[in-house]
Amino acid sequence: MRNETVKSIGDYIREQREQARISVRQLAQAAGVSNPYLSQIERGLRKPSADILQQIAKGLRISAEALYVQAGILEDRPADTGVRSDLLADQELSERQKQVLIEIYESFRKENAAAAEAQAVAAAEAAATEAADDTKTSKSSWSDATAEAEQDERSGDANDVPDQTVPPIR
Repeated sequence: MRNETVKSIGDYIREQREQARISVRQLAQAAGVSNPYLSQIERGLRKPSADILQQIAKGLRISAEALYVQAGILEDRPADTGVRSDLLADQELSERQKQVLIEIYESFRKENAAAAEAQAVAAAEAAATEAADDTKTSKSSWSDATAEAEQDERSGDANDVPDQTVPPIR
């Protein structure tokens, strides 16, 4: 019985290899693994270790993290905006340049997320303050209306009630 995670990692590696237009032999050589072993991984017969996945990722010039997620070693992160994968796919940048750019990009995203969260908290606090003010206003309006009605009742003046005719008392 095949492990579905192993099968999906093999399928994923095959898809990535085919997209890169690399043969099994070429990838095996670039990753430093045997051709039959890589073939077995792609067919879902073998479960590669994290080290082997890292070597395959280097051979495919993709993120090792992507392979770790596919293999179930890491939890999936929120969807990539494409910037990260585009940087990793750029063959004109060195590995160090790619990592530095990704770190800068991620720091900007974290900074923006923190600012957005702070803005949301401020908006929620403002809404809560406004709601509390509305409650006070409606309570005072209700109290004022009740006091007026009670005053009218005490006066007993039927002429104050509009559109009402009072029959004369005999």
